[in-house]
Amino acid sequence: MARILDGIDSPADVKKLSTAELTGLAEELRHEIIQVVSRNGGHLAPSLGVVELTIALHYVFNTPKDKIVWDVGHQAYAHKLLTGRQEQFHTLRQYGGISGFPKRSESPYDSFDTGHSSTSVSGALGMACGRCLNRERSRVIAVIGDGALTAGLAFEGLNNAGDLHKNLIVVLNDNGMSIAPNVGALSSFFSRKLTGRTMVFLKKQVEYLLRSFPGIGEELLAWAKKSEEAMKGFFTPGMLFEAMKFNYLGPVKGHRLDHLIETFQNVRNLDGPVLVHVLTTKGKGYLPAETDPTGFHGLGKFDPDTGVAQKSVSEVPSYTQVFGETLVRLAQENKNIAAITAAMPDGTGLVDFRSKFPDRFLDVGICELDAVTFSSGFDLEGLRPVATFYSTFLQRAYDQVLHDVCLQDLPVVFALYLGGVVGEDGETHQGLFDLSYLRSLPNMVLMAPKDEDELRHMLYTAVEHPGPIAIRYPRGQGEGVDFSPTLHRLPIGKAEVVREGEDLLILAIGASVYPSLKAAAELEKQGYQTTVVNARFVKPLDESLILNLAARRGRVLTVEENVLHGGFGSAVVELLMDRGLLVPVKRLGIPDIFLEHGSPSILREKYGLDAKGIAQGALELLEQPAQPKKVVWGNFS
Repeated sequence: MARILDGIDSPADVKKLSTAELTGLAEELRHEIIQVVSRNGGHLAPSLGVVELTIALHYVFNTPKDKIVWDVGHQAYAHKLLTGRQEQFHTLRQYGGISGFPKRSESPYDSFDTGHSSTSVSGALGMACGRCLNRERSRVIAVIGDGALTAGLAFEGLNNAGDLHKNLIVVLNDNGMSIAPNVGALSSFFSRKLTGRTMVFLKKQVEYLLRSFPGIGEELLAWAKKSEEAMKGFFTPGMLFEAMKFNYLGPVKGHRLDHLIETFQNVRNLDGPVLVHVLTTKGKGYLPAETDPTGFHGLGKFDPDTGVAQKSVSEVPSYTQVFGETLVRLAQENKNIAAITAAMPDGTGLVDFRSKFPDRFLDVGICELDAVTFSSGFDLEGLRPVATFYSTFLQRAYDQVLHDVCLQDLPVVFALYLGGVVGEDGETHQGLFDLSYLRSLPNMVLMAPKDEDELRHMLYTAVEHPGPIAIRYPRGQGEGVDFSPTLHRLPIGKAEVVREGEDLLILAIGASVYPSLKAAAELEKQGYQTTVVNARFVKPLDESLILNLAARRGRVLTVEENVLHGGFGSAVVELLMDRGLLVPVKRLGIPDIFLEHGSPSILREKYGLDAKGIAQGALELLEQPAQPKKVVWGNFS
C-alpha cells in the first residue's frame, strides 16, 4: 500500500489532503523520522513533538513565500520531509547529506540558518520589518520552544516586536520543558473562537459603536477591553505576552490538527504581533522518547523497536565521564566548588554532581550570558565556580567572559566540552573558535589536555588557580591511558616533550597530540626523526622550550583542531617573529571556513588533521631547507 508521504513533494501537496489523510501523514512522518534517526543519530524527541504543528503550518500558510523560522532547528525534521527533501532524508547529518538543522543553502523553505537557541523571534521580526518596507503582504512565523524562551535574547525580540507592532506570528511550542501547561480545553476553545472571522468582525463593530457615544465612548471602550483581558488572563497564562503588546492566543492542543488549522487560519486575519501558545508532548508517538524526552533529545544510533541505544564495546571512558567524576572528587574535598551549567547537565557530565551536591549545582537555563556573569558574582563570595559549556555555546557570552570575569581577574573555571571537530551537527556546533577568541583576553589561562588523564590534572590545576582559566577538551572517548594515582598541579605555561627527533619540531595541542605521535612514527619509517611537543597551554606558551627547540630543529609544524586565524599556530608564529627567530613554519588546522557536517574521522581526514594528513604536512615542510641552528637555550630564557 502506497504511503501518503510518497505523494508529498512540497507543501502544495499537503494542502490537497483531507483531515483523515493529514492524520495518516503525521503517523508516517513519525515512522520515517524514527527509522532514519535510529540509523544516523540526531535530535529525535524535539522533532516528534512538532509533527502536527509542522503539518498545520504548511497546510495553512503559503510557504516559502510565507517564512517559517525554526528556533534552534533541531525540531525541523518533519519540515524537511514536507519540503522536497524526502529522497535525501536518509542522508540526514551524514557527510555530503542534508543537515540536521535548517540551512538556507539547502532549501528555499529554510528561511534562517539556526543551531543555537532563542534567535527565532529577533530574526523573524527583522524579516517582518523588511517585508513591511518592501510592501509585501506575506507572513513571517517564528516557532520557539523546548526551553529556548528562557534566554534573554528571546525576550529582547518579543519586547522589540511589541514596540514595533509589525505583523509577526510567534508560535510557542510548549512541551513542558520550559513553560508548564496549566490550562485546558475551555481556554483552547475560548482563544480559537476569539480569533474567528465573525468574532474579529464583531469586535471591530463593537469598538466603532462604543467610540460613537459622545463623552463616554472612550471610557466604555476601555472598560470592554479590560473585561476581555481579564477574562483571557483568568483562563490563560498569556498576561506576560499581552503586557508585551502581543495578541495572545491559546493554549491550543498541539496534536489536534483541527484545532491547529483553525487557529492558524484565524491568525492570518490579525494585524500586529501575535503569539500562539501550543501545547505539545516532546517525543510524541514513540513511547521511549515520551518516557525519556531528555535522553531522546539528541542521541546516537538505537534500536527503533526497543529504543535501546547501540553502546560502544570500548571500556575507555569518555572525556565527559572523566570530567564529571573528577569534579565530584574535587568537590568532596573542597566545599567551595560549585558546578554551573546553561541547560546542559547531561551533555557536560554533571548528572552525578547534581545528585551528590544539589545545593552546589546551578542550572541557569539556556542563558550562557547569565551563566558567566552569575559565576563572577558567585566567585566574589569566596566560592569556586566551574562553569561548563559546549565550546560553541560559550561564544554567545564572549562579552561576559571579557568584561565580568577577565577584567576583574576572577578565578572562574571554564570547562569547554566539544572543543575541536564535533561532527554531524555541523557548522553551528563545531568547537573551532575558542582557542582564538579566549587567548586574546588579558588574565586568561587557556589549556587543552592530550588525553583523559591529563584532563584530570588540568581540572585540579584550574580549581587551584587564582585567576580566569579555561580547559578545552574534545568529544568522545579518551585515549585509554592509565590514570595517575594522585592528582597534581601542572606548572602554568609549561609544555611536555613526548618524543625526541632531530629533523623537525611538531607542536601539537589537545586532541592533536596523539595523531601527531602516530605521524611521527610514520615519518620515522621514511628516515625522519621528529620531536613532538604536547604544548598543553595555548596561553601562556612555554616560550623557552618552543624557541629553543624551534632553533635547534630548524622547522616547525603546528597542529590544532581550531581555525587557523588567531589560534595556537598563530600564537607560535607571533612568538617566533617577536623574538626574531625566522624558521620555516607550517600550520595545520581549519581554514577560514565554517566546517560542514560529517563524522569527525571524515572531516579530520579531509582537512589533514589525522595522522596521515599531519605526516603529509610534515613532508611538505621537510622539503624546505632548515635555517642555521645558531640559537641556544640561554638566548630565550
